[in-house]
Amino acid sequence: MKLSERKHEILIATVEDYIKEASPITSSSVKERHLKNLSSATLRVELNALEAMGFLKQLHTSSGRIPTSEGYRYYVEWLLKDFKLEPAKIERVGEILSERTKSISELVSELAKVISETTNCPTVVMMNSFNNLVIEEIKIVPLVGESALLLIKTPSGFVNSTIKTSANVKSCEDAGRLLTKKFYGQTIGYLAENILNVEKEINKEVSDYKLLVGSLIDGLKQLSEKRTVGVKGNVKLLESKEEKEVNVAKKTYEILEDEEKLETILETDNDDLSFGFSDENEEFGGVAVVKAPLVISGKHVGSIGVLGPERMDYMLIASAIKFLTNELENIDMLEDKK
Repeated sequence: MKLSERKHEILIATVEDYIKEASPITSSSVKERHLKNLSSATLRVELNALEAMGFLKQLHTSSGRIPTSEGYRYYVEWLLKDFKLEPAKIERVGEILSERTKSISELVSELAKVISETTNCPTVVMMNSFNNLVIEEIKIVPLVGESALLLIKTPSGFVNSTIKTSANVKSCEDAGRLLTKKFYGQTIGYLAENILNVEKEINKEVSDYKLLVGSLIDGLKQLSEKRTVGVKGNVKLLESKEEKEVNVAKKTYEILEDEEKLETILETDNDDLSFGFSDENEEFGGVAVVKAPLVISGKHVGSIGVLGPERMDYMLIASAIKFLTNELENIDMLEDKK
């Protein structure tokens, strides 16, 4: 909805004041802080109009107004037009991304922690399948009991899965070496689709390969499933003493415990930063999310989102997420040879 310049100025000012102060907005507070040239009567008329348009609401007849979900939505859409990064707030991101010896799961989990510490809100990273990641090396490391670790090195880090097998140490090492030779430069998805095509060939060189191949397929299937990698920082939600925000915190906890809801919330058709709001009459009303896709070398590998009350610092959160996703996009990967 297009607003007049005056209404726009009043709405932006009132939303920012409420985010900072958590105090209902009144005509006198707007006049004192922002628009000294307007009379209180004129401001009351404008606030009434913004309320009628659905951007503000009164909790009680005699009280000031607070932003509605529509008010926050208008604010963040305006915010994106003049978006500025503040990379200094999350300097640790670059250090984490340089540690290629970590698994991708560890890497994104640490990134989620940095964002949460920066924003004081819970951060969720949802990974898609690892099918598009390019293989540099495959290792199969026997563990205690009849199990082994399938470890796949990619240019952006390691991915791993535990498999069941009774194959000996030499067979595991030989199988990893031969699979690396056959699938170097291909994607994990290509490996999963074609591993049976090389079974006979590898069987000739690895005596226990028949004990491995079924488990390897199961391990690769695990890497293809969508899963939550990191949920960080949710404890800080309960630090607020305001009843309304404590209730929102409880609703947010319910979402964080429900992976299906998290997947729905983090889904986005947008290629860039976006915002989501729960309508006030819904079960999780009052909860907002700032989210963005995680893209490495043009490949969509997951999503990241920060959840919290509608009254949160959108500029800080948007800055942190935008910097992180920009850095991830700069990770170099081998070209797909499939």
